[in-house]
Amino acid sequence: MARVSQEHLDARRRQILDGAARCFARNGFHATSMQDVLAEVGLSAGAVYRYFRGKEELIGAIATEAFAGIRSAFEEASRATPPPTPDVLLGSVLRLFLEERIEGADRQAFARLIIQVWTETLRNERLAETLAEGYHGMRAAWTTLVTAYRESGLLHADVPADHVARTLIATAQGFIAQQALFGDVAVEILQDGLRGLMSMSPPGGAEPVR
Repeated sequence: MARVSQEHLDARRRQILDGAARCFARNGFHATSMQDVLAEVGLSAGAVYRYFRGKEELIGAIATEAFAGIRSAFEEASRATPPPTPDVLLGSVLRLFLEERIEGADRQAFARLIIQVWTETLRNERLAETLAEGYHGMRAAWTTLVTAYRESGLLHADVPADHVARTLIATAQGFIAQQALFGDVAVEILQDGLRGLMSMSPPGGAEPVR
């Protein structure tokens, strides 16, 4: 019997994850059955269960992959000289996950899937651990990036790097929540808003109010 290559196994796993993400985004996590996933990816139950034992493993893998991708983007940005400003970086990361992977109106559905994942962590301890690990990883990556901003002379405020990191993460989370609840929230809106806030300076060169 011919041995299946690792490339083939990776491609099959990718096929399953992408199909499950489409199902969850379209119908919601709880309303989607494993039969729906099987129909979406066009594979047998045995082929899918070889990789994932059920919906919880699928959603956990999707969440873990998303965090890894976002953290990698932030870490790569911290190595650039000068590093991209927050409006550029957040815009590129959110565009990757909300526009390039999901077409058209499904962007709102995909944002709702992210909200569902957050909600699911309240009852799923394993998923909560995945979310917490991803969150702390992003905080660390952003903290490194804030340090890079300071070393490049882009950031002068005497504010702890972790506080800046958590605020930027909250900005991204709020944008995703807006997209989930109201839709039609283009990434350019977030970028323009951040760019406007970044341009603020005290009138007359006065010291900022603390």
